[in-house]
Amino acid sequence: MLVVSLALIAGLSVVVWSLLPEECGDGLEKAGGECVGVTEKALADADPELKDLVHAVARENVRVRKDWEAPEGGKPPMPYVRIALMMPFTSDASSAMTIEQIKRGVAGAHTAQLRANSESGPHYQLLLANDGKDLDHWRPVVDRLTAMVDDKAPLIGVIGMPSSNPETLHAVQALSAQRIPAVGPIITSSDMNAKYFFKTSPSNELFAEALAQYLAQEPGAGKGFLVSDNRPRDNYSIDLRKVFLDRFDEKYGLRKRQAYFLGAIGAEAGIPRRFSSAAQKICVTGADTVFYAGRDGDLPHLVSRLAKEPSCDDAKPVRILIVGIGIDPVLTTPDLTRQMRESKITLVDAASVDPQWWTRSPKSRPTQPPPGLAGFLQRFEALGKEQDLGERPLDDGYAIMYHDAFTVLSQAVDQTFNDVNDSGKKSSNAPVMPTNDDVYNTIIDMNILGTADGADCVNCVRGASGTYGFDDSRDTQKWPVCKPVPVIEYPPPSAASTAGKKPRTLYRTHEDIFDGACP
Repeated sequence: MLVVSLALIAGLSVVVWSLLPEECGDGLEKAGGECVGVTEKALADADPELKDLVHAVARENVRVRKDWEAPEGGKPPMPYVRIALMMPFTSDASSAMTIEQIKRGVAGAHTAQLRANSESGPHYQLLLANDGKDLDHWRPVVDRLTAMVDDKAPLIGVIGMPSSNPETLHAVQALSAQRIPAVGPIITSSDMNAKYFFKTSPSNELFAEALAQYLAQEPGAGKGFLVSDNRPRDNYSIDLRKVFLDRFDEKYGLRKRQAYFLGAIGAEAGIPRRFSSAAQKICVTGADTVFYAGRDGDLPHLVSRLAKEPSCDDAKPVRILIVGIGIDPVLTTPDLTRQMRESKITLVDAASVDPQWWTRSPKSRPTQPPPGLAGFLQRFEALGKEQDLGERPLDDGYAIMYHDAFTVLSQAVDQTFNDVNDSGKKSSNAPVMPTNDDVYNTIIDMNILGTADGADCVNCVRGASGTYGFDDSRDTQKWPVCKPVPVIEYPPPSAASTAGKKPRTLYRTHEDIFDGACP
């Protein structure tokens, strides 16, 4: 028995070790105290909270490789390609992502990998590409990815890039220079553009259009106030402030009523999250519509300070307009929700994903979920039974948007693979694998079509967050076309307050191209 036990332990050690790269080997190098680079194995220095999840990705990668190199049970070899997940895998108080956000992003991408690998087309490895907790070690990652483009199992694209900042822009520009398609799941800053860079979330300008449509029906008293993060290296907040001023200053007087704060992300000098001055100014000016150009993680501190501000009249409602991917759980805690209800504060969020799609009954939903959501939810829930994905892992929308970013690439690969291998042009029995250029050319043709009967989706994206397309137009800049943008009110309004009101129209990005008739 002792011999058998020792043999089992030894065998298990071999399996676990095979999933782990050597200390900063296997395409990784030490930088800033982290192992950065690219691996198909489990990152040895990933945050402990991610350990089980990155091992699950590594196991699937091993299976994919084995099904091509040494298939079992008489199965034919299954060709595969690789998609890199480029993002941080560690976190601290000032880094680009919280560990909860990282986990949800990885879980969403892995869900898409499992879905794609359960189908008949080529299979997919999900490479873990760590560019550091502050996203500033992107150069060795891009160099490593560039070298993988011509492998027998080629790299065909990259997803991730979680923050609108200069480092991310440099990284996607470097990938674009190598003609590697990249898809940003949660990028929204309007200036984050490169030839080969696609975004599955709307830009800040498109989110603002959705808010403008909301305000046309709910104008309020016309007294606005602008609260902006003043960090100089945050493209997101800088761009959103500019968008709010350009779009809403004339009607809501934002240039004459505004305040700044310093957000918690980044290493800028100064005490972050000081909102006492902003809260006092909002109350003194009697503003009822606050435009917030900052990160979700800082917003609870503004809400709490506003709720406690003695110069405020709690009898007068105040709404805070924000843009985001979903509703981050930090904004819906019981204590913060209580403060908002007692102080009549409402968040109005133009988003990529609406948690009410799966938390409310069909009859009570303000908007109906996209057709592609059900298949994602089924696979994600199965993953949640195997992995600890935390509380309300879908609400902030990260998992859904990372899933959709992977899906854009895998859908393009499947279509290209079928086109090439069904054309009779093969010179051997080996399948022809799509290249990164093939994938790019397919994505820009995944567009919405105008027909005699209205707009139609032929080969466009049918994602969990909506049905939308891409094109190569300078007007759209690789932002999604016809992507639905729900506007969420939190805390949700009571049934009595909405009785008799006309339902709000759901905004779709660039819908003016199709005269408001997106599919």
